[in-house]
Amino acid sequence: QVQLVESGGGSVQAGGSLGLSCAASGFTISNFCAGWFRQAPGKEREWVAAIDIERRAKYTDSVKGRFTIAKDNGKNTLDLRMDSMKPEDTAVYYCAARPSLRCAPGPPRPGDFTYWGQGTQVTVSS
Repeated sequence: QVQLVESGGGSVQAGGSLGLSCAASGFTISNFCAGWFRQAPGKEREWVAAIDIERRAKYTDSVKGRFTIAKDNGKNTLDLRMDSMKPEDTAVYYCAARPSLRCAPGPPRPGDFTYWGQGTQVTVSS
């Protein structure tokens, strides 16, 4: 059974750091295009970061230089390190996986991904 389970959400003050982890089961996430999305109240789900089988990562402009996506092959997890956080980073964060070795060109879209976690809340206070 394919499953993604996020952990590590919580509250942090602006300028602080937080780490998210997404544990995969039923498949090897290192062999998939995988990514993080987020959804703030009243807004559409937006892409944050993605990484492919060759560990090539890409980020949406608003998080470049602050967030780092990585895969941990030993733990079969997808991780997101978030530094210099801002109140506008507040959202429910979701991990997702696409059954493809490489991510599609251009900004990933939610419809590109097949497997999703349940989401974890991240709140950044000013």
